[in-house]
Amino acid sequence: MNQHLPGRFEHQPVREHRLTLVPALVPRYSALALWHLLSLDAPTVAALWTYFVARCCNVTLPWTAATAMFLAVWMLYAADRLLDARHGNTSELEERHRFHHRHKHGFLAGIVSASIALACLLPRVEPTALRLYALLTSLLFAYFFLIHIYPSNASPTHSPHRLPKELAVGLFFPAAIFIPTVARAPQLRLLLLPVAFLFAAVCTLNCLYLYAWEHPGSRNSAHWTTRFATRNLPLLTLLTLSSAAVLVIVSRFFAGVPSPLVALACGLSAAVLLGLHIQRKRLIAIHLRAVADLALLTPLLLLPFAR
Repeated sequence: MNQHLPGRFEHQPVREHRLTLVPALVPRYSALALWHLLSLDAPTVAALWTYFVARCCNVTLPWTAATAMFLAVWMLYAADRLLDARHGNTSELEERHRFHHRHKHGFLAGIVSASIALACLLPRVEPTALRLYALLTSLLFAYFFLIHIYPSNASPTHSPHRLPKELAVGLFFPAAIFIPTVARAPQLRLLLLPVAFLFAAVCTLNCLYLYAWEHPGSRNSAHWTTRFATRNLPLLTLLTLSSAAVLVIVSRFFAGVPSPLVALACGLSAAVLLGLHIQRKRLIAIHLRAVADLALLTPLLLLPFAR
């Protein structure tokens, strides 16, 4: 067409087209997703259960106990996700790891700030609780060493974790939550042991369900205990529900046994996790992950009935 109208375009100034950088799209997350991505889920659960267990046992805790718990758990989870993002294969990372990696400078600044705040709160923590936390922290750092430093030379075809993370969470998390109560009421240590094990089972189920949802394949790289448990999750959940029912009955009819509300909250959480497992395909992955932690907030329903 231009060959028939040469004069129209001969003297037109040539406009230079410059390339402009298109800003990267920032994904929009729901409030539920951000609660999970900012590593606020586990600290919320820890602080709530710390207060709930103490109240059910008629033990008065200062506000510093739950606050210190929140800060310590947030630091641990944020650091764990940053380390996972640093050492993990990008294709195997979940959105929470990528989110922490993208905002690592902000999380590192938050960890430093939280550590300063926690140091200010420690003098107000019960001395007996501090001693128990010191022992727990030493074991926790040993575990961090095993999963984040020692596995660097492990075979990629085998699970490098000598202690599966699901079992570790089931041990450390409940121990930290029950310490403030037993430190102020040492006579309850043996009485609280059954319900502490029950809560450990629920925390372990939470991690196992999450692992099963995020790894629907063969899971050959997982620890053998994780593979066995993820194949039998509904059965393990029913066993946990049965144990919760037994503890509720025992706590209800025998004097001296702590309130049945703790066991009842554990049973409710286990039931919600099983329901989520059945309906898991109805939720997107990040919301399923967040709702699995929401399932552990059942004490909110029972707090009005606690002493």
